[in-house]
Amino acid sequence: MPPPSFGFFGNVHQTIATAIASAATTSRNTQPNAFSLPLRLPPLSAIGRAGGAACILLAALLAGCATQPQQPAVAPLACPPVEKPVCPAAPQAKEVPPPSPPVEYRGRLEPAKWADLPAWGHESLRASLEAFARGCPVLEKQEAWKGVCAGAATFGPGAPESDIADFFQLNFEPWTVVNPDESTTGMVTGYYEPLLHGSRTKSKRYKYAIYGVPPDLLTIDLASVYPDLKYKRLRGRLDGNKVVPYFSRADIDDARAQLAGNEIAWVDDPIDLFFLHIQGSGQVELDTGERIRVGYADQNGHPFRSLGRVLIERGEIPPERASMQGIKDWARRNPKKVQRYLDKNPSYVFFRILPGDLPGPLGALGVPLTPERSIAVDARVVPLGVPVYLSTTYPNTSEPLDRLMVAQDTGGAIAGAVRADFFWGFGDAAGAQAGKMRQAGRMWVLLPKGYTPQQSTVVEAP
Repeated sequence: MPPPSFGFFGNVHQTIATAIASAATTSRNTQPNAFSLPLRLPPLSAIGRAGGAACILLAALLAGCATQPQQPAVAPLACPPVEKPVCPAAPQAKEVPPPSPPVEYRGRLEPAKWADLPAWGHESLRASLEAFARGCPVLEKQEAWKGVCAGAATFGPGAPESDIADFFQLNFEPWTVVNPDESTTGMVTGYYEPLLHGSRTKSKRYKYAIYGVPPDLLTIDLASVYPDLKYKRLRGRLDGNKVVPYFSRADIDDARAQLAGNEIAWVDDPIDLFFLHIQGSGQVELDTGERIRVGYADQNGHPFRSLGRVLIERGEIPPERASMQGIKDWARRNPKKVQRYLDKNPSYVFFRILPGDLPGPLGALGVPLTPERSIAVDARVVPLGVPVYLSTTYPNTSEPLDRLMVAQDTGGAIAGAVRADFFWGFGDAAGAQAGKMRQAGRMWVLLPKGYTPQQSTVVEAP
């Protein structure tokens, strides 16, 4: 049997096989009823004579006696199963990196000419070349610096000054350091490596601790997420499951920070210790006769605030006395005020012991500093390791100080394009120069020929 087919409105059409039963068979299946009568049929001739009316009557009678054929059962209407609609999956959102936070514009480098450098070549360049070569193991990891570093290594102790000058002029090009306001003049200060007196153990005399890096200090490097923040790191500590700012200077000095066990040494003067934090390195002469050198290891993440500026604002000293010597003199005369004012600078530096055979303290570049040839800079504008021609004056004078320096260090207070900290060396004499240096100056960076600094603000030379 062919399968059922569905037409309009769901009616079912089915093909039924039928047969015509003979009269006899039909009669056998017929049962008498109230309307059944015995009939005697007239002869056919009479029927013929009676005409069409008789035929019609006969047919009606036969129909009343016949059993109607039984209709086959019709299957109930069944609707096909309806599939549930399936919503298409939402398109997977494309991962979007977090937006970079705004980066403060601090200045740029602009192409210059050798004639722009005041008194170039008037002073010996030998010590400058040696300082530059000291940083080459770091610099030559960059392809652009391999050639000039190889050239610097060819000079022996007796090389003529003229050859050294030619080396720089033939292999480098000067770039003017420009401030965000388009000016080219900034501030030059000085720093040095002090000598402190201390002990490995705490006593009534030696009671001010030089701390190493505490184990709970967290350093969060943002450069992996925001490459523009290469030199930006956050410091903090865990408080439960939250990262919170690390302890301030006041917290540490008041023993609220649990730093016991991290002492490198104990010293006898809180002001000397404070200035050790500012200088970033120093030597400690112990009560045993031993001398150790300590250097910057880390910092608590709080911003630096100038003690001299605070003392001026509070009327404690006049501006002309805001040097290191002037501040130390104020501290000797006001011992009860010292700690309160020191705590106004929340920044705190942690140290490490350096090898005793180093020729100088280590700078941020990772190489020993050279007295009167190394400077600290803002590395976001001036790359570390590069030669920098500095034009300034000697401390508290108008005598020109035009010298080829090398950018080998950084500092918490050294922020801005035309901003340098001049390293004077070790000891009291160096400290006397560093403490009173606060001069105006200009800077030119020397870069290998054909090398363009990675910055978006380079402008063409006129």
